[in-house]
Amino acid sequence: MTSASGKSLPRAVGTADRMKLPWSSHAVVAGVMILLVLLLVGVNRSSTGATAWAGWAEAAELRKPIYAERVRPDEIFRTCANTWSNLAYVLVGLVAFAYGWHDLRRTRSADDNYLVRTPVLSFLFAAACCYLGVGSGLFHASMTRFGQQLDVAAMYAPLVVWIAIGVGRRRPLLRWPGQAGAFPTWPVLSGVAVLACFLLYQFKWSMRAGVVLPSLILAVLALGVSDRFQSRWRFAGGWLMAGTIALVIGVVCRQLDVAGRFSGPDTWFQGHSWWHLLTGLSLACIYLHHRSEQPLPVGG
Repeated sequence: MTSASGKSLPRAVGTADRMKLPWSSHAVVAGVMILLVLLLVGVNRSSTGATAWAGWAEAAELRKPIYAERVRPDEIFRTCANTWSNLAYVLVGLVAFAYGWHDLRRTRSADDNYLVRTPVLSFLFAAACCYLGVGSGLFHASMTRFGQQLDVAAMYAPLVVWIAIGVGRRRPLLRWPGQAGAFPTWPVLSGVAVLACFLLYQFKWSMRAGVVLPSLILAVLALGVSDRFQSRWRFAGGWLMAGTIALVIGVVCRQLDVAGRFSGPDTWFQGHSWWHLLTGLSLACIYLHHRSEQPLPVGG
């Protein structure tokens, strides 16, 4: 597209383009994941639980496990399947970062959707997913009280970011009374999200995860459902539904695991590890749901 003067104008990123990543980005993500796996294998072989977690306050789950997988106190990864499966969150975070980096480097226009126009929110979501992967992975590897605090607090982080994105889409600009200019809301929303994550970590022990987590999940789903009943944008069908289905199946796997009805204690096929994999898939689907947004013309 060119202007009357012959200069190129920014082109809105099309639906197909928004969902694509260059092969170089896929290669970088794959390379980082391979390096991370090799690093963890090296750590696993170079130490033991007796030395690595000596001096750390134990979580109650170390002596009284609530999940089916056998706890091995003398190994550095005291539960293997439930530790390694947290790489799913890290993978989702790396992919989101790659999307944000791709958006940052290409030409964007006011006709692009909110997530494409605001790469920093992809970076923030990526950081939240990696935080979740590290926090949950540390808990299941160490079975320590600090790991447990980090694990539960990190579960909230991606959901807090999604709420910030949902609010930002509805109110991308803030106009002060009496002033002609408008200011983007994403810096404020990002700051509030980071502060909320810090407070949720700081006060984890005074809050009930069984109340906070479902409340955040319902808020995210409510924002997603409400998106379907407005005329300012539309989304590619299926992503929100797929994310919801993955979440529901993940909850079922987790509950079966807690009840000891999913698998034996010494298999890699653990219900809680499938909770990690399926909730990682759910997070990815919700990210792609937001990314598939197609802004509609006014009155369209």
